[in-house]
Amino acid sequence: MLDNAKKILKKVFGYDDFISLQAPVIASILSGQDTLVIMPTGGGKSLCYQIPALLFKNLTVVVSPLISLMKDQVRQLTENGVPAVLLNSSLTMEAYQANLAALKQKQARLLYVAPETLLKPDILQLLGSVGVDCLAIDEAHCISDWGHDFRPEYRQLIEVRRRFEQAVCVALTATATERVRVDIQQTLGVADGQTFIASFNRDNLFLRIVPKIHAGRQVHDFLKKHPDQAGIIYCATRRQVDGLAQSLVAQGFVARLYHAGLDEAVRKRNQEHFAKDQVQIMVATIAFGMGIDKSNVRFVIHHDLPRNIESYYQEIGRAGRDGLPADCLLLFGYGDIYKVRHFITQKSPAEQRVANLQLNTLLGMIESSDCRRVPLLGYFGERHTGNCGACDNCTEEKVAPEDLTVAAQKFLSCVRRTGERFGMNHVIDVLRGSKGQRVLSLGHDRLSTYGIGRELSKRQWQSLGWQCLHQGLMAQDMEFGSLQLTRKAWAVFKGEANVFGRLQAPEPPTRPAPEKRPGVSDYDRDLFELLRQKRLEIARAQDVPPFVIFADRTLADMAGAYPRTIAQLGDIHGVGQVKCAKYGELFTDIISEYCRRHHIEASPAPEIPVQPTSDNATGPKRYQVVGERYNQGRSIADLMAHYQVKLETVLGHLNRYHLDGHSLRPDGLLEVIDLTSEKADALIAQIEAQALGLEFLSAVYKAFKGEIGYTELRILRLYALNR
Repeated sequence: MLDNAKKILKKVFGYDDFISLQAPVIASILSGQDTLVIMPTGGGKSLCYQIPALLFKNLTVVVSPLISLMKDQVRQLTENGVPAVLLNSSLTMEAYQANLAALKQKQARLLYVAPETLLKPDILQLLGSVGVDCLAIDEAHCISDWGHDFRPEYRQLIEVRRRFEQAVCVALTATATERVRVDIQQTLGVADGQTFIASFNRDNLFLRIVPKIHAGRQVHDFLKKHPDQAGIIYCATRRQVDGLAQSLVAQGFVARLYHAGLDEAVRKRNQEHFAKDQVQIMVATIAFGMGIDKSNVRFVIHHDLPRNIESYYQEIGRAGRDGLPADCLLLFGYGDIYKVRHFITQKSPAEQRVANLQLNTLLGMIESSDCRRVPLLGYFGERHTGNCGACDNCTEEKVAPEDLTVAAQKFLSCVRRTGERFGMNHVIDVLRGSKGQRVLSLGHDRLSTYGIGRELSKRQWQSLGWQCLHQGLMAQDMEFGSLQLTRKAWAVFKGEANVFGRLQAPEPPTRPAPEKRPGVSDYDRDLFELLRQKRLEIARAQDVPPFVIFADRTLADMAGAYPRTIAQLGDIHGVGQVKCAKYGELFTDIISEYCRRHHIEASPAPEIPVQPTSDNATGPKRYQVVGERYNQGRSIADLMAHYQVKLETVLGHLNRYHLDGHSLRPDGLLEVIDLTSEKADALIAQIEAQALGLEFLSAVYKAFKGEIGYTELRILRLYALNR
């Protein structure tokens, strides 16, 4: 049978030899054994079921999650003379009926279908009448809620599996941890089948992770080094995609964008232009990529933090599918962690636990000073010796490792003293002497390790904890996150082994300070958002890009100076006479109403200058001092009085301190607005129930008709992120 398969490989697809594990996988399927295939992107998974489909007597049904993936596969098969059809919502009624007729007349060898369509009674009845010899489930990781792209409808495929028990079942994916593999096997009932796992290593991909200092400039510089090359830039939100794509086009790059908020026709056109090399750069959310069959992608940039290691692996896997070198750049900013955690809070409690553990594992890979492939491949259960020669840690000059033995002994001792039942964040809270409710209620403030680690920041302890995990001193329960010591840890305790590594700097790199402009030292983010929405509304009505109306800098100046008359607006950067006459009243009305609601004076009084706490210019920043004093027990009212500043100023310091990766004690936040934690939790639940979230406060403000002020909402947001 394998000889016939090799003839089809050459005759139909034009390849001389099988690659990777194709030959044994095809042999397994042809022998009728249920088969699980884990093979990296570009490894030739599709041929594993397409070739058997041409040797089986009856139909092969291919379950696929995306319409674009189905279309690409069917188009390629048709071009190769293979009779294949698809059934999905993108077809016209005539095309759908024609494909049904082809199935009834047994003129098709492969059927591509989404799980929702496959589960329809009429489709199942039709398939029963024509006969099914093979059920191929592509992107099988979607079955598992431990996978990075879980889809509940995939779990219902067991019904199809039971209905066609005589058909051989093959599940295929490019990314699956051991836990996901077991979940796939158990869900589909193929536990007794054969499992084939190819190496996850894509040695043609150069992996680089750098601090996000000035993302726009960093992306620009990277693209200048890759002229006329195709690549994908992933952003976390639609708004970031819109802004970055607009900026790149303005700089002369040939770029298009892709996200779920675009009209389907626009998405389709942009995707086709990218696939056909009419466009070199695609700026997109994670909605773009799965099933994109483009082999010459030379780079992938992560403008923002991926959700987890599996997402990162799959997204960089879209580069270099032709086997030629490709570059993968991840810009890492600590503020991005909180964006990901905000999305995680939208999940169910069980899903949140899984997602947080996966995020922490990703952060461990980012912080590691080892070869990038060691933790990346280790996540999938594959051991790598390091020194790959194709990542930044292996090729760039590194700082000599430090002796971290004493700090590691403190960390490991705290894990032991807390009973090896808690995760990394709780252990760090104990080390740093947190007065958080959980630490106190468990009595962990009375442990000998309580407060012995105040010399390191939370971020530095996290870095050390991840290094202890990578070096095998601890193991982490992947369901609940608890840390347990290994035998190697006891050698460190006894002084028989040292721990070497590298701690991150106490503070993350910050982007260069913006140029100071007369009269504006900062701007009101919520007012800026209101002005931005008005600009977007006008731009859409005129079918022009938003920056044509006013640039972001102009809106920021408005949100900092609060101009309420046409004359005042005319003094704002970027507002000429024509625009002032055309749009002036629209924007001054918004600003005037905003100032009235928030009791902002016509000429805001300058804030009383604060005396520096230290003559040393390199000492801690003001927000760091405020954050530390707050966490030590000082109330917000005390801090306002001590520094002679307004409430908003203290809140701004605490927010910046939080964005640097520090936890804030939540109880003190609610004292300012006289709310109990129960009432605050109920209010946050009410906001989340309306699918508003606390990312954009203007939407919440409108939904509650002004009953909750912006100051209260800012405090609630900080509380929600730290409770």
